[in-house]
Amino acid sequence: MSQAFSPAKQCERRLATVAVLWIAFLAWPLLAGNDYVLSLGVYFFINLLLIGGLNLLMGFGGQISLCQAGFFGLGAYVSGVLSVRAGWPPHAGVAAALILSTVSALAIGLPALRLRGNYLAMATLGFNAILTVLFTELVGLTGGPNGLSGIPPIILAGVDFGSPQRFYYLAWAAGGLCMALLAVFLSSRAGRALRAVAASEVAAASMGINAFNAKLLAFMFSAGAAGLAGALYAHFNQYASPETFNFSASVLIVVMVALGGWGQYWGPIFGAAVFTAVPELLHKFQDAELLVFGAGMIVVLLFLPQGIAGCVAPIATRIAAGMTLLARTRATRP
Repeated sequence: MSQAFSPAKQCERRLATVAVLWIAFLAWPLLAGNDYVLSLGVYFFINLLLIGGLNLLMGFGGQISLCQAGFFGLGAYVSGVLSVRAGWPPHAGVAAALILSTVSALAIGLPALRLRGNYLAMATLGFNAILTVLFTELVGLTGGPNGLSGIPPIILAGVDFGSPQRFYYLAWAAGGLCMALLAVFLSSRAGRALRAVAASEVAAASMGINAFNAKLLAFMFSAGAAGLAGALYAHFNQYASPETFNFSASVLIVVMVALGGWGQYWGPIFGAAVFTAVPELLHKFQDAELLVFGAGMIVVLLFLPQGIAGCVAPIATRIAAGMTLLARTRATRP
């Protein structure tokens, strides 16, 4: 493998591009005309955590999971309940949500990830169903069908992140950290092992790769990202409702992974953008977003198997190559 296309070089290019993009994202609070538009940026980064984690597991790892919304809700309720009922500081609740979501994935993944295909999908679906029932029935803790209200905003180092302007930078940092960790992981030995497992578990095992450990690590990362997203969502809205974290939400997240691009590093950015924008554009039409997402999924499966990122990446590569060639030509011109 040439140095130009080595995993280390690819990681460096991805991290450099992420740095440029995230610097550009700092302009959103200046461009947003009101708090509503600014809050869309917050939801974009929260959705990025959800889709980015699941893309690692499904896109790069080839494992089917239908419980991402369950981990999303687990993070929201753990942080919300600890803050409202137990009086924990919000930042401690966020940390607890991240840890508990990851540990729950470990406990669920140990038996479930020994299954494959449809059996794994049904196991994760069952876990999502259990969590949805708990969110609804534990009225004393979660507020039941009415939801959990009065969740306090996050306060760090004396800074109150209760306003959309300040919370945007918190979500911005979390989204950037997620993309950076994904870039580093995918270029690492564990990341290469995960992709080998997705291609063929038998071939990966014959090369000495522990397929189960690779899948479990990806499952834990995916759940941790969803738990963090849930905690941020709860403290930003200061409210959590079971309807947000049901099975339909898990299916929509899977659809966004496909629309953005299965196994494409930049896929979560496109998927999060669609997941954030479409419901807002169609909120006046009841259930229209489900129709649009369903149609989008059919289009992707038929015409864009690599998603939006898979179509954009070759174009971006050609543009970059053309600019590089132009720069070299000018440099050598007398």
